[in-house]
Amino acid sequence: MQQQPRVPVELAPDDVLEAAADVLDAREKQRSSAAQNAGDTTVRDAVGAVTMNGAADAATARETAERLRHEAAALDADDGLPFGRPGRPLRRGSPFLIGFTGALGVLVAFGLTRALVSASSVLVLIVVSMFLAVGLNPSVVGLQRRGMRRGFAVTAVFLLVLLLFLVFGLAVAPPLAEQIASFGANLPDYLQQLQQNTTVSELNERYGLIERAQAYIRSGDLAEQAFGGIVGVGRIIFGAAFSALTVLILTLYFLSSLPSITAGAYSLVPRSRRTRIQLLGDEILGRVGGYVSGAGIVASCAGISTFVFLEIIGLREYALALALLVALFDLIPMIGATLGATVVTVVGLVDSLTIGVACLIFFVVYQQVENYLIYPRVMKRSVDVPPALTVIAALLGGALFGVVGALLAIPTAASLLLIIREVVVPRQEQS
Repeated sequence: MQQQPRVPVELAPDDVLEAAADVLDAREKQRSSAAQNAGDTTVRDAVGAVTMNGAADAATARETAERLRHEAAALDADDGLPFGRPGRPLRRGSPFLIGFTGALGVLVAFGLTRALVSASSVLVLIVVSMFLAVGLNPSVVGLQRRGMRRGFAVTAVFLLVLLLFLVFGLAVAPPLAEQIASFGANLPDYLQQLQQNTTVSELNERYGLIERAQAYIRSGDLAEQAFGGIVGVGRIIFGAAFSALTVLILTLYFLSSLPSITAGAYSLVPRSRRTRIQLLGDEILGRVGGYVSGAGIVASCAGISTFVFLEIIGLREYALALALLVALFDLIPMIGATLGATVVTVVGLVDSLTIGVACLIFFVVYQQVENYLIYPRVMKRSVDVPPALTVIAALLGGALFGVVGALLAIPTAASLLLIIREVVVPRQEQS
């Protein structure tokens, strides 16, 4: 018996099979067994339309493929995929895919490096703002627990921060401006007093140092070289004000949007691991906030102690301004307390030798109390980082990224220590 020739099909059978497979995949997501059986029947019909005795025609195949694609799209829309499911991934072993991915990775790495270098100053502001927002979040959460809505809680905390900045500016700016003006006006007199020194007088007679210094000061070249003139001073002031305003605005934004930001970050994690990652992430954020709160407590202790001491020894005119400066410097790990002590000691020496020596002795004693009594107890409750690791982290952070690195080093070390303790160590115990 002569075999009948097959009818040519214009639409490739693979198109119908692929559409049928799409429907089957979509049907597998349905919980109803009836829907699953219907999907299987549809697939069998589609396959039969192309392969049964090789007798399908082009119109039947095209109609079946179109119907299956519409059905698959409708099922995807029901599953929350209005734009359809992603297509089949490329073969990972494909030479083209490997070469293209490698070249694309190199270009992306180069572009990211250039972008990070160009936007380093902006990134610093963003990191500082996020750090402050995470640090202020425990205060907002505390107000929420007392029945206040998050929006009002964020507003209250932010207004308190603005008030602290305002008090600091009003306390520090007038005495600082007065001292700078007084120093500039009395600088020629200071040079005249130096002439009374025997060694300085001999050097002045030989090289004319005092006369040159006086002429240099009167000419205004000192201010121009130090600050770049009036334009340079204006740029510095404007840049500092703009950076401070940017940090405040970004901090307010991050603080108000922190729950949605964290929720969006957690949604990128696979669902099977999302709960554990969320617990670890919340603990890390809590430790960062605890570090900021702890650093604020330590700085407040330093500022209050300095204010009381300066009031006792009689340096009352600058007691509040110097106490606020000490508290601000004390926020910087490792070197902040030394910087604050140096400023206060110099101001004390300008007033009198006795007050200067008393300031030096006070800060030497207080730093020992802070380093070995106040700081360990406060930080133990907040970040739980060993003292040796705290010192190493602060040194590395300061060496790599300056003051910002020193500020972020300790909470970063606390976060890494938590990950090692909760993730790495249990895996090693199970292996």
